[in-house]
Amino acid sequence: MFTQTLKKRVLGSDLVNLLTGPHGVDRYTELVTPTWTLGEGRAKVVDVRRTTPRSVTLVLAPNEAFADTVKAGQYVNLTVEIDGRRHTRCYSPANAEGAAHLELTIGHHDGGLVSTFLYERARRGMVVGLAGVGGDFVLPAQRPRRILFVSGGSGITPVMAMLRTLVNEGHPGEIAFVHYARNPAEACYRAELAEMTGVRVLNGYTRSAGGDLDGRFGREHLVAAMPSPDAVFVCGPAALVDAVREHCENVHSESFVAPTLDLPAEPSGGRVTFADSNIEIVDDGRSLLEQAESAGLAPESGCRMGICHTCTRRKTCGVVRNLTTGAVSTAPDEDVQICVSVPVGNVDIAL
Repeated sequence: MFTQTLKKRVLGSDLVNLLTGPHGVDRYTELVTPTWTLGEGRAKVVDVRRTTPRSVTLVLAPNEAFADTVKAGQYVNLTVEIDGRRHTRCYSPANAEGAAHLELTIGHHDGGLVSTFLYERARRGMVVGLAGVGGDFVLPAQRPRRILFVSGGSGITPVMAMLRTLVNEGHPGEIAFVHYARNPAEACYRAELAEMTGVRVLNGYTRSAGGDLDGRFGREHLVAAMPSPDAVFVCGPAALVDAVREHCENVHSESFVAPTLDLPAEPSGGRVTFADSNIEIVDDGRSLLEQAESAGLAPESGCRMGICHTCTRRKTCGVVRNLTTGAVSTAPDEDVQICVSVPVGNVDIAL
């Protein structure tokens, strides 16, 4: 403990900052050990498992700069470098709350740049960026007595974190879990779930026979799993979330499906200035991120859904509208998410 505290004091001192400027101490310490940074959260991949044909599981050891507490069900922003460019995506850890390591099970999506890279090339010893814990899809402090969990595909990861947390706590009530996968081979954590104490597990396979349930979620599936639960937690495709909401009450949901953005009928025609790059364009109605990319810029971005905040930039003046919330930003020197913001007249962005 003393050694770690001393290291932080020395590396964070004004003298060291002066000597290592303008790049900062992290640019030098990372040459010795990539995870030895003060300002940037990073993690070393300590294990890689490919237990299904369409997913990869990474076990991460975060460095001290990543000091955030991740509640079961929340997501983190994972950053990887691919062909010299950094890409960030949101993933929900599947480990129980309070675990020393983070466990990410990432579904391999056809055409997915980051998921394909990790599925094919993730290895032990690899270092990734880690930051930005978020999300309100979490268990309440007062645990409901009868809980039903429902997930589809890669939506199993936040639910798995909740299940493991409740089992570790010795939850005294009833727990049921319904998971939908295309077939048994693609059902993540199937072996562990079959052995999980105190949890009634039902599998539904949408493209294969042999499941405990046939077809899609409906009244019959609810009755088979847990009639009249006190609370329902569902994560998966929008159609699954909608079906659960139709048949259940007290539903808590999460769906990492890009929202339908309500683009303006006509572009504002205003001037958009990317001040740091000395580039000025005429607004064409698309998001600031898309317009910046069309202008030849390459701002960092992740989810493109307004979740991960990777694309946040300072609006020095002008007005923008958030496409997901409808909120209008009018004040100068405000941070905005350029992936879900469109100009309303002239706008200056620090980019």
